[in-house]
Amino acid sequence: MTGIVEVAARAGVSVATVSRALRGLPGVAAKTRKSVEEAAAELGYVASPSAAALPTGRTGAVAVVSPVARGWYFTAVCEGAQDVLTANGYDLLRYELSDVETDRRRVFDTQLLRKRVDAIVIASLRLTNDEVEALYAMNRPVMAVGPIVPGMPCVRIDDVEVGRVATEHLVQLGHRDIAFAGGDPDDTLGFPVSPERRSGYVEALHAAGIEPDPAMTVPAKFTVEAGVEAYAELRSRGVNPTAVFAVSDEVAMGIMYEARRHGVRIPEDLSVVGVDDHDMSWLFGLTTVAQDVREEGRIAASTLIERLRSGIDRETSVTTVPATLVVRSSTRRLEP
Repeated sequence: MTGIVEVAARAGVSVATVSRALRGLPGVAAKTRKSVEEAAAELGYVASPSAAALPTGRTGAVAVVSPVARGWYFTAVCEGAQDVLTANGYDLLRYELSDVETDRRRVFDTQLLRKRVDAIVIASLRLTNDEVEALYAMNRPVMAVGPIVPGMPCVRIDDVEVGRVATEHLVQLGHRDIAFAGGDPDDTLGFPVSPERRSGYVEALHAAGIEPDPAMTVPAKFTVEAGVEAYAELRSRGVNPTAVFAVSDEVAMGIMYEARRHGVRIPEDLSVVGVDDHDMSWLFGLTTVAQDVREEGRIAASTLIERLRSGIDRETSVTTVPATLVVRSSTRRLEP
């Protein structure tokens, strides 16, 4: 079996140079890197991640830390990141914090990530100041997907604008009794986008001269089941919205299912708008504010690889990707 020593001999460089060149690390001249890559290809040499970590201190892995493992959004972020990481010889490790506070401390307050990964993606998770400092103390590049974390580079959509666009669409269709489903007062994981999307909802209502009714805002986590519960809560409050803006497509799907189960027609009796453009949203005919979540994962991974190669681990940047209203059959003009 061909080893790194043979590649070094063929290329006429040291073993350490071969390791750096094949890992894409800085400090290797372009001509030398090309010679090493050609020698490795000729000999059929593939670097062992564990062996490569010895001279470089690198693990060949990137972590994605999210509030939960379940959910289309988090899976899509990982799929996008995986595309880029695999192409560049990195593995992806997932860490989810679940609802157990000890899991959160275990991830942020120990050397767990430092020992296992070269860089970290934080996916839609609100961090405390202590957690931000703990991450930077690991001396690993960190990138956020979703929320803006002070001092940390991130890729995001404008969630206030998303809420505004979704609500304005309903207002333009003649709706005034518009409910909002999202947020959870018992959420210990700090999903950060729900309050921002609600802010956009409130701004759009005020701009249309509509005073928001607190009874029209119901809690909902980012699941289909939460959408079912949100619609049931609206019914229990005795309110009668003609439209609902749901914090995510999954919540919207649950609302549509439960409304139809009670004989409510969509969109004749109730218009529904979600957020994301979930892979199944077309099947529901769901009007949504679409974001390219996989592209956000790809941008995050590409940024981290760039920083690993350049040696820069602290550099603040905010990349805001567009979100676009996609109108389908779940919304219609309110008939007088």
